Amino acid sequence: MRQHFRWATVAMIVVLVVINYIDRSAISYAVKPLEAEFGIDSADYGVISSAFSIGYMVFAFLAGPLVDKYGPRRILLIGMVIWSIATAITPISGGFTGLLLIRVVLGAGEAPGFPAATRVFSRWLPRSERGFALALVGGVAVSGSLLIGGPLVTQLIAGIGWRGMFWVLAVLGVVWALVAVGLLYNTPAGSPRVSDAERAHIASGQLAEETTERQEKVNWHSIFTNRNLWIVGAGYFAWGYIFWAFMYWLPQYLSTSYHLSITKVGAFTVAPWAAGVVGAIIGGILVDRVYARTGRIRSRFTIMGIALLLAGAALIPIIAAPSLITAIVFISIGVGCGFVTGGIWWVAAIDAEPSQPGSAAGFADACFALSGVVAPLVMGFIVQSTGTFASGFVVMVVLALIGAGLMLFCTREPERAPLEADVPTTAIS
Repeated sequence: MRQHFRWATVAMIVVLVVINYIDRSAISYAVKPLEAEFGIDSADYGVISSAFSIGYMVFAFLAGPLVDKYGPRRILLIGMVIWSIATAITPISGGFTGLLLIRVVLGAGEAPGFPAATRVFSRWLPRSERGFALALVGGVAVSGSLLIGGPLVTQLIAGIGWRGMFWVLAVLGVVWALVAVGLLYNTPAGSPRVSDAERAHIASGQLAEETTERQEKVNWHSIFTNRNLWIVGAGYFAWGYIFWAFMYWLPQYLSTSYHLSITKVGAFTVAPWAAGVVGAIIGGILVDRVYARTGRIRSRFTIMGIALLLAGAALIPIIAAPSLITAIVFISIGVGCGFVTGGIWWVAAIDAEPSQPGSAAGFADACFALSGVVAPLVMGFIVQSTGTFASGFVVMVVLALIGAGLMLFCTREPERAPLEADVPTTAIS
């Protein structure tokens, strides 16, 4: 009888990502006290938000090769310690410069998360289960963290103050690290909790290059000449711009445009991220089922392209006829459609470079992080100079259309033939 410890490993990574995103987004709910305490304005906040993504972008790119070489367990534990410390000292940063530096360090600490998760799943799961699992991590955990993060963070601020909120979040990271020491392993072969039957099930759906624990040398030529990987990066930038803009600016948009209190802002931000959870689940199930029927890698890109197209189209009514109800409904639709792609980026990265998934994921994540540098800066400049968010929504729509076009018309089916085990006839077990 096959056991299912691989899903305990998936659960560990899901919890990691939930803490990751609550920590990075918490600052968006503390904008007003930060502005009052440290004398910063909207443009300064945009720069500070981008600082996180600068650290994230650089170290996501570097973390991929480190994950492939040293294994995800060690790199994740180090990263968690770094970002928990950065979270804890945010309230005592002293001003604009201190906040800027701390956000860079926070980004550096959180950067290994998705390259490591991608490598973990490429070693712990057969290919037929990765779409659903990576949707849990890249979609459900991300949107779910923001879904629960808004009410959680705003209630913490109301109960123990904005400083206490950061300290509680730092403790959560330390607790995860202590649990991971005993439960998280680089591969099924290294875990005493995995049965021989489960190891055989995992191996039956892997390519030969996906069974190794570590890779001593990264093939950069293969990374930088991979057409599909570049398109993954470009598409992820397009979706990332929409995602980061809403993550950092949605609370501010709702409070300034519709004069909502901090607790009402927390309540109204639930709907978009709840839609993201639904979209991510749909995307994860859909990508596995379509691949099971077709066996074609390009099916991933078709799904992502259609989802990006719908995400961009959903934002048009907000520009044309803004109101609180219109904004909440169509932002929710746009975020939900965007999150259909949430886990598929990582599946596509593994498909593009199965022998070095950490490095491929690091490349894709760096592109995503680059959008996190650009989006807060552009939105901050737009809000500061115009006093509205309308032009920011226009930029989101244009990028979504470009990303969708690349996904649908510019990708190629890899020459590598899929394994027979990649086309299962049974449901996910």
